[in-house]
Amino acid sequence: MPATHPTRRTFCTAAALTFFGHHLGKAQQPTLYASARPDVAAIDHDRILAAANKALTISTTPLTALKSPGNPHDFYSEAEGLTAFTAHRDAVFNFSRRIADLAAAFHLTHDDRYAAHAALHLHAWFIDPATRMTPDLTHAATIPGDPKPHFEGILDTVFFAELAQAIPFLASSNSLSTEHLSQIKAWFAAYLQWLTTSRLAALAREQKDHHGTSWLLQSAAYARLTQNEAVLSDLRHQFKTVTLRAQIVTTGTFPHELTTPYPYRNSLFNLDLLAASCLLLSSQFESLWEFELQDGPGLRIVIARHVPYIQSRGTWPYRADLDHFDDLPVRNPSLLFAARAYTRPEYAELWKTLNPDPTIPEIARTFPISQPLLWTTRPHLPKA
Repeated sequence: MPATHPTRRTFCTAAALTFFGHHLGKAQQPTLYASARPDVAAIDHDRILAAANKALTISTTPLTALKSPGNPHDFYSEAEGLTAFTAHRDAVFNFSRRIADLAAAFHLTHDDRYAAHAALHLHAWFIDPATRMTPDLTHAATIPGDPKPHFEGILDTVFFAELAQAIPFLASSNSLSTEHLSQIKAWFAAYLQWLTTSRLAALAREQKDHHGTSWLLQSAAYARLTQNEAVLSDLRHQFKTVTLRAQIVTTGTFPHELTTPYPYRNSLFNLDLLAASCLLLSSQFESLWEFELQDGPGLRIVIARHVPYIQSRGTWPYRADLDHFDDLPVRNPSLLFAARAYTRPEYAELWKTLNPDPTIPEIARTFPISQPLLWTTRPHLPKA
């Protein structure tokens, strides 16, 4: 039989895996009985209940309760600055985190108090005509005096992706009626329509960095929630033909993140966004975790490239971030998702050692997933 020769893709993959595997070091080798699928419910049990119990004490704060320069129902934010308006952005972040905490606690305990409180928040934000948010980001990342819309505002609602992931976990509660669940899904369907048809969202989609991946993750999460198979199919195509090629080079790095003032933070942020997108877009018929470009890497190489930098920040070979470099890394969900996808227990062991609850605002805003339990388990069956 004639000798077979490796393709460039298989050669690069094997070489990269060998190189990065060699540099993981003894400290990251899997311990005896280590699992690539750790029990997230047990690991996070106490922190979930602590966060959810705190959330029970916090009242609902929809956008209409926060005076902004725009329409009370429209999301409004301004580009970063000393006097920038960020109240809506902060409200979205806090609201999304609380829903994730409450949904995770409801899943663990079946205690309807958690679901009931989440339902109150969801009703105010997505259903009640008096307080409902307009499902678009036309007025996000505004620069006062500049009428031009800015795509950077897509990042302001990236935390809605986890909120959308949390909603099915609340569906079995008596506190969330079938009618209200349908109305919430209708809101996300409208938001997905805006994300996939507006010119502003298209500008975000085409970015070759975390802005583009934020668009991808949000679109995937909302399409999954609303069971929009046509959009999911388009997003899988986008992931394979555009996202990987535009964002990743052969070595597995994100070149467009490395030129920012926060190359380390943004690289890990983008890694989490990309891994979460891969998780949502993979199906029983197609695993995007295994996809590789003919002339470049897939996500396996990207993860392998970044794991040593997460294990030891000092090995980061590029310039340090302008601030909070020493406060990273945190418990990147990409480690957990990749551990499960590639059966790499050492990734899961590293994930368990890291801080799951960053409190520094700049870091928390680049930590898109706070409750991985909602991403690694299935919700209870909804009520009949």
